[in-house]
Parts: sequence; C-alpha cells; structure tokens
Amino acid sequence: MTTTRPGAHPVTAPRVQLPSHRRGLLLAGLAAPAAAGVSGPALVVPQAAASLGVSVGAAAWLLTVFGIGMAAGTPLLTAAGRRRGPGGTLRVAAVLVLAGAALVAVAPGLAGALAGRGLLAAGAAGFNVAAFQLAGRDGGGRSAGLVAIGSAAGGTAGLFGGAALAALLDWRAALVLPLLSLTVLVPVLRDAGAGAPGAARAKDAGAGLRRILSSAPFLAAAGLMLALSTVNFGLMYAGPARVAVLTGWGPVPIGAYASLAALAGALASWGLVRRGPRLGTGRTRTLLAAGSALAVALAAGPWAGPVLLGSAVSSLVTAGGQGLLTGACAAGLPKSLHDTAVGLFNLAFLTGVAVGPALAAALV
Repeated sequence: MTTTRPGAHPVTAPRVQLPSHRRGLLLAGLAAPAAAGVSGPALVVPQAAASLGVSVGAAAWLLTVFGIGMAAGTPLLTAAGRRRGPGGTLRVAAVLVLAGAALVAVAPGLAGALAGRGLLAAGAAGFNVAAFQLAGRDGGGRSAGLVAIGSAAGGTAGLFGGAALAALLDWRAALVLPLLSLTVLVPVLRDAGAGAPGAARAKDAGAGLRRILSSAPFLAAAGLMLALSTVNFGLMYAGPARVAVLTGWGPVPIGAYASLAALAGALASWGLVRRGPRLGTGRTRTLLAAGSALAVALAAGPWAGPVLLGSAVSSLVTAGGQGLLTGACAAGLPKSLHDTAVGLFNLAFLTGVAVGPALAAALV
C-alpha cells in the first residue's frame, strides 16, 4: 500500500509482521518438507537399487548424500543470508530445490540421482536456515520450538509419505519431498520482508567466527545437538530395517507405524520446549543426553514395539533439543553474530543428518 502527498514521492506503508505463534506455524510448514527429504527414500532404497541397477548399499547413498548436501549447503546459504537477508536465502533455496527435483526426475543412473539429491539438499538447507533465522526474530524460544517440531514431524512423516508415494507413483517421487516447501514460500517471503533487515555483516568475519567457535555455550549446544541428531537419523534408517526383520512387514505399514511413533515423540517435545527454561541449562542437557541413550537401548531390543518406542524417544529429545538449544547457542554473543551462530549450530545438526544414516547403514 502506498500513500502520496502533493509534491512528494510515494511512501510505502510498512508491512506488518506476523504474530510469533503464526510465524512459528508458517515456518514449521517451510521446514517440514525439507526434513522429509532426509527420510523419504528410507523405505524405497531396494526399489531404487533395482531400478538403477546397483546394489542396495550403493543406493543407500541416496539418503547419505542428502545429509551431506544439507551440511554443505548450510554455511553457503547462511553466507547468502548475511548478504541479502533471509529473503535472499529463500530465493536461492527455491532455485536449488527446483533444479534438484528436475534432475532426479530425469536421471537415468545413480550418479545423476545423487547429484539431484545433493542440489535438493542444499535448497532444503536454505529453507531450514531461513526458518530458524526468522524464528530468531522472536528471540528463539517457542517460535524456534515450533520450527523444530515441524522439522521433526516432516522427517518422521517422510518415512510413510515416501513409501506411499512410491507405491502410488514411482520411487523417484519419494526423493523430491522438499518440493512441498514451495507451497508456503510466498507468505514466508512476505513475512521475511516485513521485519528488520538481516544482521549486519561483521567487519572481520574471521574474528566473528573465532569468537563463536570459542564460545562455551555455543560449543556445548552444538556438540550435544550433533550427538542427538546422529542418533535420531541413524535410528530413522536402522529402526524401520530392524522392524522389517522382526515382523516381516512391507514398506508401507512399517512407514506408517514408524512415522506415527516418531511423530508422537516430536509433538510431545512441545512440553519439553515449554518446561526447559524452568529446568535450567544443566538439567535440560542431562535430560536430552539421557533420552538419546535410552532411545538407542530401546532400539536394540528384540521386539518391534521397543524399537518403535526408541524412535519416538529419539524424536522427542531431538526436536526438543533443537528448539531449546537454538537460542542457547548464541548466548553471550553480540546480535551481529546471532545468525551466523544459528547457521553453524544447524550445521552441527545436519552433520548428524549425514553421519547417522551412513553409520547405521554400516552397522546394519
């Protein structure tokens, strides 16, 4: 909307930012499909292997390369955000996702499919970075918690969604779930342009990076997030495979049960996000670490029920940890370094996304 006074240039009325809870839900809708890209192919790897004429172990790289692409894309898209703000990050991410999906759709062999998945992952990383940066406008907390829950819900729903799409359409459809983030891109871009511009770039980027990497709160938050993420995404790959061995079920029912279990854990993490500040930093971190260890113990059980429960517990502590630790990672740092700290924190999370399935595949 513009207003004009005689003899004056048009004046653009300021845009109104969304309330924090509405922003959180919208950003959760952006992050969820990006996370679904991680788990979408988990139950269709054998189909992909047969279609591409490679071994199942080779086809499992369709999961691993996504984590690597997200880990590589995070610092690159974070840098784009420092120059152009979250809106610039979102636009670059959208181009990467579209290009990656197109390549996956037409790739005749594994190499092309892996390249497409890598581009998709870099774009998904951009959506993830922008979502948490925009949530940070409210100081993290509940907005970041909603984004973390959305990300966890997308990652778990991707198990069933990928298997269902493969059954209805083709296994390649399970590989391009991040395309769904584009459905909320326009309102997110509108909100991104309504707030304050992105944090100014530090005069000495190297000094800023050194300050972040020497910050005890950042190192503690990022280290714990790396451990939680590695366990969670390792179980996301190994859990369904173990359930298949124990039950003999097919991909669709396994995807449904595994998604429901992990989704229940992700939704339950909201209670942890709300109560975490009252527990205190030390107790919260101990609770998160203990929950992740419990998840591993349950997943090693001899029955399908405990394996699924382990996935739920891991999803709970990972989503809750991402919501609580996102704000903690920038504690004590100047405002100009917050976006960079959040980007590096997400890099730790995404390193676990890459390492978890690779480690699980080696063990399984």
